[in-house]
Amino acid sequence: MKLTDMRDIPCFDGHCDTVSANARFVSHVGHDWPNVGQDRDMLGHFRRNAGHLDFTRLGRFQKAAQVFALFADAARFPAGALWPECRRQHEVFLAALAANADLAVQCRTAAEIDAANAAGRAAALLSVEGGELLDCDPERLETAAFWGVKLINITWNRVNALAGTNAEAADRGLTDRGREFVREMVRLGMLPDVSHLSDPGFWDLAEMGLGPLIASHSNARALCPNSRNLTDDMFRAIRDSGGVVGINMYDAFLGGACTVADAVRHIDHFMALDGAKTVALGGDWDGCRLLAGWHGIQDLPQLWDALAAHGYDRATLEDIFYNNWYRVLG
Repeated sequence: MKLTDMRDIPCFDGHCDTVSANARFVSHVGHDWPNVGQDRDMLGHFRRNAGHLDFTRLGRFQKAAQVFALFADAARFPAGALWPECRRQHEVFLAALAANADLAVQCRTAAEIDAANAAGRAAALLSVEGGELLDCDPERLETAAFWGVKLINITWNRVNALAGTNAEAADRGLTDRGREFVREMVRLGMLPDVSHLSDPGFWDLAEMGLGPLIASHSNARALCPNSRNLTDDMFRAIRDSGGVVGINMYDAFLGGACTVADAVRHIDHFMALDGAKTVALGGDWDGCRLLAGWHGIQDLPQLWDALAAHGYDRATLEDIFYNNWYRVLG
């Protein structure tokens, strides 16, 4: 059977590490980065590269929007260096857009996303992966809002002053500073992202009732018992908040050594929890080891076709592939 053409399907994806992957290459930091491609000479470029995602490939979709995360691992930076690194990556993001204005433009609203897509350009949205990149400082949120940041992960894998993580201090919920940080984030129009957050932190955040909860790149713990994934009750809480869960294409969070059928299983599981308006895409592009045989975002038509063969109609597929993120972030 012929694979559906990228030009016939939309794509709105909630998480990629393309900025930090390229920023590391540009700065010659020297750290290795998982699965960003074998041809190192192709890295450092957003227009076309050997990683999982670039503006050229995004432009092949019928319409495209991508959330680009600013990210740095605190364990690899000296004290006080994360905020300067966050600012540097933001400059890398802006420079990439300026150099590729014919292919992509930063968007903050639904109208801007629509205008970008109508002009044949990808909509680029911004997130911050880990409150530590903002020094866990509520005052830094004013700058993030000015930049147009739409999502902020409370934590990455390293415990910070806001909360524990799925990997460190997993029994620690939101701290007083964490609660203050989240309230200020929401006041400024940014949404809290629970991917990587500890379980107690998730429930502390949910109980605050501040609006939509986001899990930008997490799967079903019932199918893959990894603490990075969501329990069914967590998914229901996100669903009931009006939020979104982006399905992660990292094989470790799908079950290990996976195929597209495993991604379908996770989607099926969440859809059975009345998740039709909640399930979306959160590929974790340029930050993970992908499904067997996948090389990047260009392989998403395989997921579209597998879901269609599984009985999903086009309207439902368009919700998963585009509309659910658009509703929350537009």
